[in-house]
Amino acid sequence: MKTEKTLKALTILGAAALLGAFTSQAVAAELEIKLGHNGSPGSLFDASAVEFAKMVNPKLAGKAKVVVYGSEQLGKDEEMLKKLRLGTAHLALNSTIMAQMVDVIGLFELPYLVRDREHMKRIEKEVFWPMIAPIAEKKNFKILAVWENGFRHITNNKQPIVKPADLAGIKLRTPSSKWRVAMFKAYGANPSPLPYGEVFVALQTGTFDGQENPFPQIVGGRFQDVQKYLSLTGHVYSPAFVVADVQHWPKVPADVRKIIEDTAKEAQAFVFKTSAKMDEDYLVEVKKAGMQVNEADKDAFVEASKSVYADFAKVVPGADEMIAKSLAVAKAK
Repeated sequence: MKTEKTLKALTILGAAALLGAFTSQAVAAELEIKLGHNGSPGSLFDASAVEFAKMVNPKLAGKAKVVVYGSEQLGKDEEMLKKLRLGTAHLALNSTIMAQMVDVIGLFELPYLVRDREHMKRIEKEVFWPMIAPIAEKKNFKILAVWENGFRHITNNKQPIVKPADLAGIKLRTPSSKWRVAMFKAYGANPSPLPYGEVFVALQTGTFDGQENPFPQIVGGRFQDVQKYLSLTGHVYSPAFVVADVQHWPKVPADVRKIIEDTAKEAQAFVFKTSAKMDEDYLVEVKKAGMQVNEADKDAFVEASKSVYADFAKVVPGADEMIAKSLAVAKAK
């Protein structure tokens, strides 16, 4: 009888242990890493986030799964960042909004700072990771990787923009960036911030005459359907950032965090290649849609941008050094 009772007890314990193991595995498999962004289907943000998920999920091997929530499913940029703080989302892919949250990231709001993607790689290595990322962490933002939003150009319904004077009085939508607003005021425009998701209707109804964005955002937002002129100003290069919250991110298992962080950095190569291809393809597309495309006098815009650099350096500690170092590495080979 004792032997029979012992066997039953062992059977029950074994079953419980097995159930516990299955439960533990199920819990691990259910760890959903939410990645939110505001890009619409076909946008660079969408392509980047989806490719990243494809790259990282096999490596996570059931321990966790990155799930992408695009098109503002987790809210607009500000709401997504709040969700990071609350721990109801893990990652956000965003761009200009970070300059509003961490003033030194406003460096990338300075016009004509970044020449091309190779230059951006050098700025990332020499300026961003050693000088900017630690400041962002003090503001509770853990930046996992630098991706891309792209080179920005101006569209409008009034006239071709060749020189800053051509912007005089034009009602121009910008993102929520005081430096972008300051820049376009310096050029003579009438700029105002508006969430990206509201821009199409604002342009369609004439609330705004124009806007400025990279090609993927222009085409992804169907702005070519409601705008006549595209001026290739390339006035700002906007990086994008994969962001987590400093307090909540460490609660994710360390091995999962490492895989995600390493893969996020690896994904940059795909992002840069895809963005460059989109620039070429979308330029053809907007021309076919009937937009009138013109080159801009970039020297005239650079000259008109000096006051923005001076104002930025006055209010952001360490800005002079960051600007100088960023411009210096443009000449590196």
